Amino acid sequence: MPDVLFMGMMQREKIRAIFWDNDGVLVDTEGLYYSATQQILASAGVMLSKEQYIDLILVQGKGAWHLVREQGVSPDCIEQLRKKRDALYAKLLKQNSRVMEGAKETLASLHGRYIMGIVTSSKRGHFELIHRESGLLQYFDFILTGGDYKKFKPDPEPYLLAVERSGCRKEECVAIEDSERGLRSAKSAGIGCFVIPTALTQTGDFSQADRVLKNIQDVPLELAH
Repeated sequence: MPDVLFMGMMQREKIRAIFWDNDGVLVDTEGLYYSATQQILASAGVMLSKEQYIDLILVQGKGAWHLVREQGVSPDCIEQLRKKRDALYAKLLKQNSRVMEGAKETLASLHGRYIMGIVTSSKRGHFELIHRESGLLQYFDFILTGGDYKKFKPDPEPYLLAVERSGCRKEECVAIEDSERGLRSAKSAGIGCFVIPTALTQTGDFSQADRVLKNIQDVPLELAH
């Protein structure tokens, strides 16, 4: 049913704006964030499984620090752990972050035909590290990172702000996501959403998605329908 509804929308409303999630869609960094989070939590005696990470971060979008708090760790210590996680993640990004296969070619093919923005929960510093050599930012009209809004995905605020920045109506916008939290954020904001599952998100519930795609190269094909 979501596919039928979205196709009807696309027939009535020409899509003018595309909002891209970053981690897991444009760049292969989600596994690095999991690794950094897992290592720092382990130093505090909390073993974070992949299943827990997927549920807490990629589905619920609420983080995992409460697991440390439940062990009696003080707020000050948790803040120090958070800083260590961020520093470790930055180190891993410098060593390993890479652009998703087909991302640059896809963005180049859409550039100038659509208003395009990145809507990510990443901190600005991490985002800049990710894209210092990616070559992708030239294709975007605006970028929203975690410091640009108060409520994070799955709250609709990030995508509502993206709609405002684009100057388009909700019916003219579509988000490209890889996770349940991102999908729920987009749909709660009243916009369409294509999902491209990754190894970490492939078991998610994407029944609300307007399309579930195999890879980023499928995006222009779907928009052309």
